[in-house]
Amino acid sequence: MSSVSIKTETTASLRRSVRPAAKKSHPPLTGVVAVIGCDGTGKSTLTADLLARLRTVGPIQRRYLGLVSGEMGDKIKKLPLIGPRLEHYLARKARRAQDPRQKLPGVGTAVVMYLLSLWRVRQFRRLLALSRRGVMVITDRYPQAEIPGFHYDGPGLIGTPTKSWLIGKLAAREIKLYQWMASHVPTLVIRLNIDVNTALARKPDHQIVELQDKIAVVPRLRFNGANILDLDARAPYPQVLAAALQAVNGAMLAPHS
Repeated sequence: MSSVSIKTETTASLRRSVRPAAKKSHPPLTGVVAVIGCDGTGKSTLTADLLARLRTVGPIQRRYLGLVSGEMGDKIKKLPLIGPRLEHYLARKARRAQDPRQKLPGVGTAVVMYLLSLWRVRQFRRLLALSRRGVMVITDRYPQAEIPGFHYDGPGLIGTPTKSWLIGKLAAREIKLYQWMASHVPTLVIRLNIDVNTALARKPDHQIVELQDKIAVVPRLRFNGANILDLDARAPYPQVLAAALQAVNGAMLAPHS
């Protein structure tokens, strides 16, 4: 299946300073498949269907590695008493942090952003533990250290100069966390590509600028030389699923048969 040709646009987020990914990479993680792409590409549907189709092969789990939006936000809302308010607060902070037109937020917001990155590290350690136990893992999103921004699953505190000693310290620590996570290369990355009009039609509640930004960045991510399968998310879904399953079988199941 051919990948979709996407016209990239120069955005403020792409002009921000980009830190190099970790130079040292670990061997590819056994049995880890990462599904990435802009909103509207069908990541959640594909990861759920891969999980269902591969259950007969052996132990398998699906892990969500995003932040406040999506599944994490739903979990926070369910917390007793403080859940809805906390989710609203974190989501507002995260949206401001992800907006490339906004200046780096104050110390309070920076601390929240750093704590969110620590939460992501915690989820990533769980992924590592599953892989070491021989459990196949399908992830919705995957951390990277190539391009800054929570929107792209990268560090959120670098890229904008700051006079705050604390923010600078947190940013330095945060990039090391993302470089460490990115040094663990998935067995396979399935990259779902899409155009902005299709993404907007599927996600009408999203801002077009945000979708354009993500669509421009996703093809640039290399995940430390990981094996990447590019799929056209505009194609009929059965074709997308079949191609993904074939790639997973080729990358992980065949060597163990």
